[in-house]
Amino acid sequence: MDGGSGPSDAPGARVGAVLRSAATLGVLAAALPLNAAVVASALARPRPRTPARPAGTPRRTVLISGGKMTKALQLARSFHAAGHRVVLVETARYRLTGHRFSRAVDAFHVVPQPDDPGYADALLRIVRAEGVDVYVPVCSPKASLHDARARAVLDPHCEVVHVDAATMPTLDDKDRFAVAAQELGLAVPETHRITDPEQVARFAFPDDGRTFVLKSIAYDPVRRRDLTPLPRPTPQETAAFARSLPISVDNPWILQEFVAGEEFCTHSTVRDGRVQLHCCCRSSAFQLNYEHVDDPEIERWVTTFVGALGLTGQASFDFIRGADGVAYAIECNPRTHSAITMFYDHPGVAAAYLEDGTPTVRPTPTSRPTYWLYHELWRALRRPWTAPARLRVVLRGKEAILDPSDPLPFLLVHHLQIPLLLGRNLLRAKPWLTIDFNIGKLVEPAGD
Repeated sequence: MDGGSGPSDAPGARVGAVLRSAATLGVLAAALPLNAAVVASALARPRPRTPARPAGTPRRTVLISGGKMTKALQLARSFHAAGHRVVLVETARYRLTGHRFSRAVDAFHVVPQPDDPGYADALLRIVRAEGVDVYVPVCSPKASLHDARARAVLDPHCEVVHVDAATMPTLDDKDRFAVAAQELGLAVPETHRITDPEQVARFAFPDDGRTFVLKSIAYDPVRRRDLTPLPRPTPQETAAFARSLPISVDNPWILQEFVAGEEFCTHSTVRDGRVQLHCCCRSSAFQLNYEHVDDPEIERWVTTFVGALGLTGQASFDFIRGADGVAYAIECNPRTHSAITMFYDHPGVAAAYLEDGTPTVRPTPTSRPTYWLYHELWRALRRPWTAPARLRVVLRGKEAILDPSDPLPFLLVHHLQIPLLLGRNLLRAKPWLTIDFNIGKLVEPAGD
């Protein structure tokens, strides 16, 4: 759901922020009776029996971070379905995430922010207290490196399915990633590191019709969707646009060739350089519908890259197939992708994360595309002419949070977790840009 424009301290903007938050809370409250009735009906059914583990498979305790996000809930359900014990963690701001009330979650803990000096030690205390065997971070972009550093603290005590701190900068830095892929002979767009806006002003843009875009290397939740084509109509406009961005030595950006074509996103779970789980979806700038497509070229690209680096962890890639038919990797995000929700009915997810040498797991042939109901409803309300298309998405797909055998998360994400965040912003007259039900947060100016 969209909540308005950028930040402002003007009285009118503060009043607008309050009214938007109040109106959205009203809409959610109106939906509560229907959702509560659906969940009560589901809860009245006999509780499913505890899943049986495959013969010879030990029961493990799996620690999962990022508890507010749907992808963490999906992994919790997958591990639970395989008979494992799940411990979920989240920071204090999101301690009342609806996912903590899932039947798949055996224990819940609050941890400091990932950039807190005590973060790794807090995880270690939980590992020891809960007897954790495996830690699977479901991290935000800002937490990726901190979880990689925490791995060094946790490795003696449990297995960590996450990229190590030495490799993380190669993946998380868009420029270094492009260089590493090029060295392996893999297709990536032309990319240049930018540490000063004047580099853009002086850049010799080709006269063959190609355009470029500026992207922040550090995660920027607001500007990441800005794909303003460069050069602008005049050199002065190009220079002015570059100077409007917070580019510096400490906050480098990239100038990357813009490849027009069909977008794809992937998720791969990797152990010692071997892809154990893989999916690929058509994508867009704000992707909230996931349907698996089999693309051998993209899968070969991923397999080659992670194999050469000997990765262990989770790696997600963005691709664009250009007019020349080549799939170019745009960037790597070394963390769990929301496309993992497509594995809601696959019994092999836990083994792919926990065991070596399993057959590569892909979404089942009967897997339905996943979506988030409240995002679809909001799209239909904002653009009524799209309502038939949104209805088709709902009818042929699977709601990513709602599971009839585990219904409380659906109720409490929409009527506890998100309302609490909205209420906090309402009291502070603080603006927000979008409600992301998938990630379980409000996207805010200068937010996380």
